[in-house]
Amino acid sequence: MVGALLLRGMLVGIVAGLLCFGFLKIAGEPSVDAAIAFETALDAAKNPQGQAEPELVSRKTQAGIGLFTGVIVYSAAFGGLFAFAFALAYRRIGDFGPRGVSALLAGIGFIAIYLVPMLKYPASPPAVGAPATIGMRTALYFSFVTVSLLAAVAAGMLRRRLERPLGAWNSVLVAGGAYIAVMLAVGLALPAVNEVPDQFPPVVLWQFRVAALGAQLIMWATLGLAFGALSERAAMDRGRLRAKAV
Repeated sequence: MVGALLLRGMLVGIVAGLLCFGFLKIAGEPSVDAAIAFETALDAAKNPQGQAEPELVSRKTQAGIGLFTGVIVYSAAFGGLFAFAFALAYRRIGDFGPRGVSALLAGIGFIAIYLVPMLKYPASPPAVGAPATIGMRTALYFSFVTVSLLAAVAAGMLRRRLERPLGAWNSVLVAGGAYIAVMLAVGLALPAVNEVPDQFPPVVLWQFRVAALGAQLIMWATLGLAFGALSERAAMDRGRLRAKAV
């Protein structure tokens, strides 16, 4: 059964990746092109006599097969992880059907894995961020994502423990408040990163980050809705087979 869930999750992830690819080609690539043009002009201004470094991978390849491959692999991997999380959560987080569990996991995943970390370390286009600090920035971002995910899991466990003495609604409020408090404390403790050049166009930065947010919304919404619908249909089919067997 886990194998079937994993396959279903990866297939849904591929569908989500196709949707994200189409969205990013329309909404994201123009801002990337504008950022690269700014970076090229900035390098030329700093070194007017120097020769431009040859491209290891052409921009056309990056925006085409490179973007397609990266988005599909990323979404398929998240689809597999989503299926694994569904297998752990189903029948354990409340009296929800497959659609409810899937939608709840997608909402939690979007908030804990993307939205909250983005508030501290938002996505940045080319020309934003010094090459010398990329390792530090990457480590900070993934550390914050890890803390956010662990805090979300801990909040879910806290909600279950408080549900009986406090009731369903109050336990959700307390667990949600605990998650927010932890993430605020961690966010204030971790160093801020602000390496946007003064001359960088704010509109380009805004468009890039909105496109990144939109792609994540599409991926998580597709996982939550499509995976839940397929899982519910599979559960109904298994129920009909059992009824016929009886």
